[in-house]
Amino acid sequence: MDVSKSNLLLKRVVNVKVIVTPLWKEEVQQQLQTQINQLDQQLQQLDVEGQRAIAAIQKQSLQPPGPQTLQQIDNIQLQVNQKKSEFLEQKNQLLQNLQQVQFLQQDQEVNQFQMEGFFRVETGDNLISKMQVEILLRDGVVEEIRGDI
Repeated sequence: MDVSKSNLLLKRVVNVKVIVTPLWKEEVQQQLQTQINQLDQQLQQLDVEGQRAIAAIQKQSLQPPGPQTLQQIDNIQLQVNQKKSEFLEQKNQLLQNLQQVQFLQQDQEVNQFQMEGFFRVETGDNLISKMQVEILLRDGVVEEIRGDI
């Protein structure tokens, strides 16, 4: 076997960047707003379900409610409040992201996501430079591939 011809197929992380355009900004803002609206709906649904569960317990219990019933109601309210807190935290993060997108400048490059890709490495290759690859998109179209492919 000829050692100089040996190679390996390896996996690397590829950074995908986008160039800020009016179309990209509009799409991202719409996606974020949709997610915010979905969280608002989930918050409302959570309130309704929590109230229903409490009403069902109250309906089944003696009047006035005993300590066990009160404990069940408190537990439900605690669970609802914890889930509400999680939703509100997510909503706050989305609102911050929405604000950040609004301040991005035209033609600015921003990190969008990462993906994995395979590459061949042979004896004599610079592994570090082969690991540093990124793709630049403009409105979803590959504009440039940077690095040692």
